[in-house]
Parts: sequence; C-alpha cells; structure tokens
Amino acid sequence: MKIAIINASSQKQRNPIIQDCLNKAIDRKGHEVINLGMFPDEVVDFSYVQIAYMTSLILSSEAVDFVITGCSSGNGMMLACNSFPNVLCGYVSRPEEAFLFGRINNGNAISIPLGLNFGWAGELNLRYCLEQLFIEEPLGLGYPKEDALRKIEDANMIHQIKQKGQNDIISLTSNLDNKFLEPIFKRELLLEFIIRNGKNKQLVNYLKNIEV
Repeated sequence: MKIAIINASSQKQRNPIIQDCLNKAIDRKGHEVINLGMFPDEVVDFSYVQIAYMTSLILSSEAVDFVITGCSSGNGMMLACNSFPNVLCGYVSRPEEAFLFGRINNGNAISIPLGLNFGWAGELNLRYCLEQLFIEEPLGLGYPKEDALRKIEDANMIHQIKQKGQNDIISLTSNLDNKFLEPIFKRELLLEFIIRNGKNKQLVNYLKNIEV
C-alpha cells in the first residue's frame, strides 16, 4: 500500500512526528510512505480546505492508496476532505476509532487532531492509532465477524452514493476560483508526484496542461 502524508499548514511542526509514528506503526509491513508536507520550514501556508483539495487530487489520480491528514482539531479537515471527490475520510483521535474505521468504513483517508489534546506523549497515541488502522490487510473486512457482511455492504453503499452524488475532480476544478487553485498548482512537489505516479491518465494529462 502507498500511504501519503499531507497535513495542515497550521500544524506543520507536527509533520516529522507523523512520519516517524507512521514508519514505526507499519514497520516491516511493506507499505511505502510518501511525505508531501506540510513541512516545518515551508513559507507558503495553505488553508485546510486547500489541503483537502490536494488530498482529493492525490487519491483521484490513484497515485496513492491512503492519505494521513489532519489539522488542529481534526474535524475541519475531515469535513473538507469529504466535500471533495474520491475521498472517504474518517476522524481518528483514539486507537479504537482507528481500528473500527479501518475494519468497518473502508475509507481511504483519516484526519487526526494535531493540536487539540496533543500534549505530553501525544506521539504515542498517534502511533497506536496508526498501528490499529493498519493492523490487518486488507481494510474493510467488517467488524464484528458476525456482522461483517452487512458492514461491508453498508460501506460499499456509501462509496456508491458518494461517487454518484459528487462531480468528478476535473469538472470541480474547472469551476473553482483561481485564487484558491493558483498556490496549489505552484507547489511543484505535489504536482510532480501526481504526474509521475498517477494511474488516472485523464487527470494526469489535465494537470500537465492546466493554467491558472
């Protein structure tokens, strides 16, 4: 599995902690981690809505399988992510939530609170959350076992409703304000990664030629 990190600018100092916790959580499981920021030394700041849009771009391009994101409370990023196409994002603040989201909801992103209650030993809670999220493969096996089939069917229905209820990422992008998009498409790290690794060739070609 390819797992990307892209956190809010407001919590960019937490980025190295997220990567370290994720690396420890998935040690020897064969997953690949791609850190796309936001990094502590970055000068340009992005709103959490812009980060959510970037998350949608990454997942829509099929360049990664899963995204770890977050903001100060975790809630704003979760809501924003779910507003965009091809993102099914859960809020995770405790290991139990991570385990249940991974088993039941079969989403492709989580938003974690990186400011609220992230105090002494906060990195331990984060690591335990990530360990429980990726404790078994594949995601979406259902829980508890006696209800697994019903849980899987419900999760699949959510995916279908979301896909039918939202515009595709290209149509959405063409209707977004240039002021919102311009700093995103100037971020070479993001665009180059998607263009180099994206399997959705229609979106990749669109991004190669986009002008804002």
